[in-house]
Amino acid sequence: MGKGKIVLRLDRMMVERKMSLNELAERVGISNVNLSKIKNNKVTAIRFSTLAAICEVLDCEAGDILEFQKEK
Repeated sequence: MGKGKIVLRLDRMMVERKMSLNELAERVGISNVNLSKIKNNKVTAIRFSTLAAICEVLDCEAGDILEFQKEK
């Protein structure tokens, strides 16, 4: 079975919504460092509660942020 991976596209949504890392972190209630890790795909997991808060602030769906990439 092929292995794919989930990639976070938070950077793209932040640009679309014209929201800075600092503003998003403050409104979501997480540290800039942790949000930066999420934004730069340096995490292996994300809490649903964090994902929900990000979606709430950015007014988007989880699918707008999460992307499945098939292994090449």
